[in-house]
Amino acid sequence: MKPAAMLLGTCLLLVACTEEHSEEPVRPVLTLRATSQGEQQLGRFAGSIQARYETNLGFRVGGRIAQRHVDVGTEVAKDGLLATLDPTDQRNQLRAAEGDLAKIQAQLINAQANARRQQQLYDRGVGAQAQLDIAQTNLKTTKATLDQASAAFRLARDQLGYTELHTDHAGVVTAWQAEAGQTVTAGQPVATLARPDVKEAVIDLPITLAEQLPKGVHFYVEAQLDPSTHTSATLRELEPQADAATRTRRARLTLAESPLGFRLGTAISVSLSSPVTPRVELPPSAVQDSDGQSRVWVVDEQQQTVSPRDVKVLERTDEWVALASGVQVGERVVSAGVHSLKPGQKVKLDEVGP
Repeated sequence: MKPAAMLLGTCLLLVACTEEHSEEPVRPVLTLRATSQGEQQLGRFAGSIQARYETNLGFRVGGRIAQRHVDVGTEVAKDGLLATLDPTDQRNQLRAAEGDLAKIQAQLINAQANARRQQQLYDRGVGAQAQLDIAQTNLKTTKATLDQASAAFRLARDQLGYTELHTDHAGVVTAWQAEAGQTVTAGQPVATLARPDVKEAVIDLPITLAEQLPKGVHFYVEAQLDPSTHTSATLRELEPQADAATRTRRARLTLAESPLGFRLGTAISVSLSSPVTPRVELPPSAVQDSDGQSRVWVVDEQQQTVSPRDVKVLERTDEWVALASGVQVGERVVSAGVHSLKPGQKVKLDEVGP
């Protein structure tokens, strides 16, 4: 081969290699398809299933607790026995009242007999009016004293009955505030009884969210250990004061349904959302901000290339960015790695969203 021909071939080969290396590399990217969102996600919070109606029960008399008959979590029927006090004092009071009542009853018999005798003597004309008046007055006084003694006896009998703590309705014992051997006063809370037939979800919301809950907010409740157990709920009560330690306000939710899996104490997750004007939401990694302008990279699925597009951001959170305009529903957008792209760059859609 002639030297000139060899030189020409070498030059052509170098040009081809240069053109080959000058091509932009095909970059694999993660993408997703833009969809319309009609709800705004407000957050997800942990909570528990609790009874809507709870009653704090206490003895009607004071004393030392002798025995607890049930434990926390026990289901009890109406008039079920929960605990008893040491009844020694109440029994002594009852015996004393019984003795007083028997004494007054005997006095009444004597007063009645004396009043009859004085009446008979007066009727025969051998008795004095003064003696009859005294006997009748004594009879009335004894009857009044008997009424007092009878009332005292009934009170002592009731006091003895009050040493037993019974339920006024069927329920589940959810807490004990006193132990056996502890001395309690009359009316002091001893046990908490919950009605299991009416349940609600209880969560704690941050103050900022609690104070700005939008109208029509939707609550979705699911069991943490079994997400298939779920239902919707509505806000029943929002405590007006925040907890000083956690800076949260407690919210109580009325359940639309009460699945069997929602037992008292069940750990739940509650998701909050509210209806909004339909809009496109993207992850924060899909939006690139530069010089005060936001943009995304839209994929041309036919050419397998990307191009930047300016967008108008409506709202931002740590989890998503809502767009007011710039991206149409159905377009595919790069969701990660936007800072390393160039206009018209070839991409490989190795991993794509729906």
